[in-house]
Amino acid sequence: MANIIFANFMMLLWISLGAIACYFFYPMLALFFLAFAIIMVYIVLRKLVCTNCYYYNKRCSMGWGKISALLFEKGDIEDFSDSIGIKIAPLVYGLLSIVPIILIIISIFQEFLISKAVVLILLLLISFYSGISRKKTCSKCKMRIICPGSAVK
Repeated sequence: MANIIFANFMMLLWISLGAIACYFFYPMLALFFLAFAIIMVYIVLRKLVCTNCYYYNKRCSMGWGKISALLFEKGDIEDFSDSIGIKIAPLVYGLLSIVPIILIIISIFQEFLISKAVVLILLLLISFYSGISRKKTCSKCKMRIICPGSAVK
């Protein structure tokens, strides 16, 4: 359970840092980014990916199988590999890093502030951490063999 809490804390930290980075560039963009990220990560992808997963109504490394069961009806595990969610997930998670990093770099060129540099460094570190932790969590996942996005095969 502690791993699930930590993993979701890291996800929310990633989203929050992205929103802060967007805020430095254009404050209203931060609200759009925050809403987009929360809706995509915690609702849309849970519907499109988790409903067809083995971990539906079970605890996966993120606890999202339980969340999806609270929100949506069970799908078919046979649809997991070909679901639209599996196809768009890399795009969504890529945007969580790429867009804020680009925007904060532009913002730093407009006006350098230590706080901007700190947010940039934290975004880079959390993006790096996400890549490393993915390999570890994928290695324990029962879906790794049929998951096209698995970091281990």
